[in-house]
Amino acid sequence: MMTRSYRSLVSGLRDAVSRFPSRFHWRGGGRSVATKAACSSCSSSSVAAEREDEAGPSVSDMLVDSFGRRHNYLRISLTERCNLRCHYCMPEEGVKLTPGAHLLSQDEIVALAKVFVGGGVDKIRLTGGEPTVRADLTDICHRLSGLSGVKTLAMTTNGLVLERKLPQLKQAGLNQLNISLDTLVPAKFELLTRRKGHDRVLDSIDAAVELGYNPVKVNCVVMRGVNDDELADFAELTRHKPINVRFIEFMPFDGNVWSSKKLVSYAEMHSRLAQRYPSLKRHCDHPNDTAKNFHIEGYQGSVSFISSMTQHFCGGCNRLRLMADGNLKVCLFGTAEVSLRDALRSGVPSDELEQIISLAVKRKKAAHAGMFELAKTPNRPMVHIGG
Repeated sequence: MMTRSYRSLVSGLRDAVSRFPSRFHWRGGGRSVATKAACSSCSSSSVAAEREDEAGPSVSDMLVDSFGRRHNYLRISLTERCNLRCHYCMPEEGVKLTPGAHLLSQDEIVALAKVFVGGGVDKIRLTGGEPTVRADLTDICHRLSGLSGVKTLAMTTNGLVLERKLPQLKQAGLNQLNISLDTLVPAKFELLTRRKGHDRVLDSIDAAVELGYNPVKVNCVVMRGVNDDELADFAELTRHKPINVRFIEFMPFDGNVWSSKKLVSYAEMHSRLAQRYPSLKRHCDHPNDTAKNFHIEGYQGSVSFISSMTQHFCGGCNRLRLMADGNLKVCLFGTAEVSLRDALRSGVPSDELEQIISLAVKRKKAAHAGMFELAKTPNRPMVHIGG
């Protein structure tokens, strides 16, 4: 049964759409395409590269778990604060924020990042909350991108204030970008985020394209009765621009009132788009990809599906999460955490810090629980964990 708040949201969205139609439209029909599309665009070089990567990245034993997964990707949450109030991320009443003194300072973020990079991490993603609300973001980017061994410095942002900051961030070494946007209807955006600013997010996407980010990744959490009618509209964003739209299955976190009835599965999303775009074809995905990647013939960009709930990708997981309060979380849906902040502030030697990290990594489970069990398991709100 739908909760009252969810029924109110859906009702409000329907009213918003009737009054403010989307500025993006799709045309055409087409036949159905099998959900499990074969990889049809692999070149011999890409197949060779994938085989070369099968052994996993070169990392120290500290970052290898008991199942042999090698973790070369660190997601760092810079803050728990956010300038939006998205329904799936934060409850309406907000969340209790960690006192500032208990959050990692810039120096502590860099110090801990050095330990991970020294062990083989070569990709760092900055998250939040909303990372752009942090005043020292440019300095953090400059310092992290300068660490020897870091190949990719990425950021996930809601894009609200990104446009004016982006030139400096790119100069500081930010070389990959994900922008979250769940609707192309301005009035619906206000209902989903409880804030204004839809046009500013679109402007940030355009600014990223103009600055040469390729692709500009657009994250879209798909919810039944909320925005699942916009799949083709989002796909049209990829027609003339190097945009990768990433359709994400709705996931359960504390306070977001998750329900299986709101979930639109990867199979269903793919089937809907394949009916509209018969030329939709599967890419050859990297073994560590969380996304199933597709391309529409003749389009400059691409579309992807992140099937965390219905087809998990735990076997290829190479990610660790350092939260804003300094806790290390080895699985997005796991409840186990260990404080690296406390260890760092107590002055433990670097080898002991590495041992703490190693023990946490080796306790990582083979896979997270099923979606119905996850829905019943306490976990932090997404704004605390880091998107």
